[in-house]
Amino acid sequence: MSTIPATEPSFRESVDLMFNRAVALMELSPGLEEKIRVCNATYTVRFGVRLRGQIKTFTGYRSVHSEHMEPVKGGIRFALTVNQDEVEALAALMTYKCALVEAPFGGSKGGLRIDPREYDDHEMEQITRRFAYELIKRDMINPAQNVPAPDMGTGEREMAWIADQYARMNTTDINSRACVTGKPLNAGGISGRVEATGRGVQYALREFFRHPEDVKAAGMTGKLDGKRVIVQGLGNVGYHAAKFLQDEDGARIVGIIERDGALFSESGLDVDAVRDWIVKHDGITGFPDAVHTADGARVLEEECDILIPAALEGVINLSNAERIKAPLIIEAANGPITAGADDILREKGTVIIPDMYANAGGVTVSYFEWVKNLSHIRFGRMQRRQEESRHELIVQELERLSNHLGDQWSMTPDFKSKYLRGADELELVRSGLDDTMRIAYQSMRNVWHSREDVHDLRTAAYIVSIEKVAASYRAKGL
Repeated sequence: MSTIPATEPSFRESVDLMFNRAVALMELSPGLEEKIRVCNATYTVRFGVRLRGQIKTFTGYRSVHSEHMEPVKGGIRFALTVNQDEVEALAALMTYKCALVEAPFGGSKGGLRIDPREYDDHEMEQITRRFAYELIKRDMINPAQNVPAPDMGTGEREMAWIADQYARMNTTDINSRACVTGKPLNAGGISGRVEATGRGVQYALREFFRHPEDVKAAGMTGKLDGKRVIVQGLGNVGYHAAKFLQDEDGARIVGIIERDGALFSESGLDVDAVRDWIVKHDGITGFPDAVHTADGARVLEEECDILIPAALEGVINLSNAERIKAPLIIEAANGPITAGADDILREKGTVIIPDMYANAGGVTVSYFEWVKNLSHIRFGRMQRRQEESRHELIVQELERLSNHLGDQWSMTPDFKSKYLRGADELELVRSGLDDTMRIAYQSMRNVWHSREDVHDLRTAAYIVSIEKVAASYRAKGL
């Protein structure tokens, strides 16, 4: 992967630069602008865990950017690169992301400086529980105040450990399961959460392609069907986005970039086959049905219609932005395009669907999970069979008419089974996510197209979200 040039702003500086670009076009008082910009608080914890006969000390962070709404929301990542600046930048992005998609949360983020591959499962559980303990006892994990979720290096397993640790420490809290989202289904999770961010990327692209004016702005025509896609990072987000676009929308995945290089095939790659190969061989090297390139970053510069950076920050930067050929980039990762590269790409006419919108599927479905945990009932349980009963009445009436009219009028063979089926939790989650992504996109594009001083979706997204945060603070009397 390409490294970010030293002359380039850091991830946090990039977020600040993009924030500044948006507020320069808004009418905020200097005091309110500063209040929205700054991170409210960052808690740094250093704790010891006895492992392999000796005490090992770990450093972790939990940052709260904005409490204009509570609880605050944001993932916990486990990675050696975790640092305070990164966590605070990600917390700021969470504030704007939640505001943009109308999830009623403030922004937060957490991280633990660790390489999970160095420890076995039991050791990871000890470390995660101790980190959770340090945060829980200071209300940095709490259903009403601060609700983490999975991020890089964490998943359902870690969230289940954290939820159990909270329940052990708060035995009378009936809402304890709502202290964290992204849990396994049998521990209070919700159907569709694992796929949520990738599914959100798919819905974002579908909405983009519903607007011919926007497609034309990217120098393209038509729909998603047949579009050539390059995906950087086949982790949870990249895999689901690529799979859904390939299987359901007819897109052609021509490139997949991973840690050990990249695969390229003009005729298209089988996403599931590549994923299975990675799981079995810990990398893409040796995959038989494609051209392998050792320098994966070079494949970012290949001809394609849609580029999906879905893994690391700053992969598109001053060193390679000029050579990026994709007319449309959708940021499935957080901060994959630096502020400097963003300027270059906008000058070239590249359309960028920004991270704060594109990868908001995760926090949207996390919101649904949190609501499910607080209501103590799964979605669809009360109304599903009642819906089926009402639909049955209509089908019976149609069948009666069909019998009366004879062979000239009959129902489509599978109409009855499709119409009768009431929506289950997964369908309701996908419906809610689709609606959220559509409405958020429309709010961005309205600003993009209605204001002469806004030339890109990122600036539009910041304006929409900052205005919502500002409105919340004004309502509080600030």
